[in-house]
Amino acid sequence: MRILVTGGAGFIGSEFVRRALMGSLAFTPSHVTVLDKLTYSGVLANLDGVAELPGFSFVRGDICDAALVDEVMAGQDAVVHFAAESHVDRSIDAAEPFVTTNVLGTQVLLDAARRHGVGRFLHVSTDEVYGSISEGSWAVGQPLAPNSPYAASKAASDLMVLAQHRTHGMDAVITRCSNNYGPHQFPEKVIPLFATRLLEGKSIPLYGDGSNVRDWLHVTDHCRGIALALIHGRAGQVYHLGGGREMSNKELAGKLLEAFGADWSSVEPVADRKGHDLRYSLDISASREELGYEPLVPFEEGLADTIAWYRSNTAWWQPLLGAAAVG
Repeated sequence: MRILVTGGAGFIGSEFVRRALMGSLAFTPSHVTVLDKLTYSGVLANLDGVAELPGFSFVRGDICDAALVDEVMAGQDAVVHFAAESHVDRSIDAAEPFVTTNVLGTQVLLDAARRHGVGRFLHVSTDEVYGSISEGSWAVGQPLAPNSPYAASKAASDLMVLAQHRTHGMDAVITRCSNNYGPHQFPEKVIPLFATRLLEGKSIPLYGDGSNVRDWLHVTDHCRGIALALIHGRAGQVYHLGGGREMSNKELAGKLLEAFGADWSSVEPVADRKGHDLRYSLDISASREELGYEPLVPFEEGLADTIAWYRSNTAWWQPLLGAAAVG
């Protein structure tokens, strides 16, 4: 299988590429082409270790560039679409790049995939498209109710993917995940932000009273779930990939403080994010039953490994701090 991976130099995309080429997913591709614009969060070094393999090629470019996308789409058997603007705070400050990349860029990919008869299009999405849920978990089919510009742009891209399936019969699948964490995550997201600031002896910013709850999913579990959906998912279906470890931001901050031997004097309360969703939670029972998906990495183990990675890889994250949006 020849696959095109968009955003493959980013956090989750590069993990997927590395694992696919090293044979640790549900399939082993014959060739992987990565298309990545290498914006602030795309790091070419994330592909070290696989970039020299004969089954790998890299193309630097924008998914909104229709001519380039048409060129790289030719001969592909499947697309795994990670490329997206993804930081909520940036979307609040400026929504246009999110609409351009997440909606228009996705449509450019879909059009090219249909022209070239690509066998499967897997679109990687987020639990944030559902909005906030006070109790229980979202089932697949829950109406979308996004609250941030980022979430709204991802919801729109999801609907464009489903429209291609329903209108044109495209073999398209969507995965929606909970909050990811792990090595190589850009240091504006909460876990690497807190870890890198504590490593530098700085305070960590905590939104509001820290009561917002998220479910945490290790990136390796997420990539394993994506591969299962790619190979075994049914066309036109949405699959939930959660980690099964909910906690408040305050609880998460406490775990990081403890890991670094710091106390609550290192926490700097900041004004809450505009439109901040209180809680996300995905019902993953359908993915368990249909795909055999199960999160395997215990959160405490995954967090310890992630912290150890950031401790040992300052040369990776320090040059990125200037581009990281704090918050």
